[in-house]
Amino acid sequence: MKTAESNCAQLEQELVALIPALRSFARAFQRNPGDADDLVQETLLRALSHIDRFQQGTRLKSWVFTIMRNTFCTQYRVGKREFVGSEETAALDGSVPADQEWHMRGRELEAACAALAEPYRSVFEYVLIEGHSYEDAASHFHCATGTIKSRINRARLKLSDRLGEEAAR
Repeated sequence: MKTAESNCAQLEQELVALIPALRSFARAFQRNPGDADDLVQETLLRALSHIDRFQQGTRLKSWVFTIMRNTFCTQYRVGKREFVGSEETAALDGSVPADQEWHMRGRELEAACAALAEPYRSVFEYVLIEGHSYEDAASHFHCATGTIKSRINRARLKLSDRLGEEAAR
C-alpha cells in the first residue's frame, strides 16, 4: 500500500514538472493564453483524477499530452454545438452599431454642401458625389484640370471649416 501511495506522489511531482511543456503544447491548440491555461488545468485535473490508470513503464509525458489532445477535441466538438445566449441571438452575426450619429453627420454634410458657393458646389458634386474624373469635369465646366482640383480643394476646406473638422487642414 505504501508503494502505491509513494508511486502516486512521485507521478504527481512529475506532472508538476511537466506543466511548462503542457503550456507550450496547449498554445498549439489555443491562441488565447487564458484558454491555453484553462486547457492545461483541465488536462491536469483529468490526469490527477485518473492517475491510477497510468501504466508503469510508459512515458508520462505522452500519456498527459494524449489527455490534453483528447480534452481539446472534446471541448471543440461540444463548443460547436453550444450557443451562448438564446438561439435568436445566435442567428445574428453580431451587434449592430448605432447609426443615429451618422445620419446626423450626413444631414450636416448636406447642409454644408448646399451652403457652398456655386462654382465650388457644382464641381464638388460632379467629381466627388457623381464620381466623374478631374478631366471629365474640366471638359464639362470648360476650364483647366488644375482649376477643378483647386475648386475641390477649396470646397473641402470650406466644408471642414463649416463642420468643425481639423483633420482636413
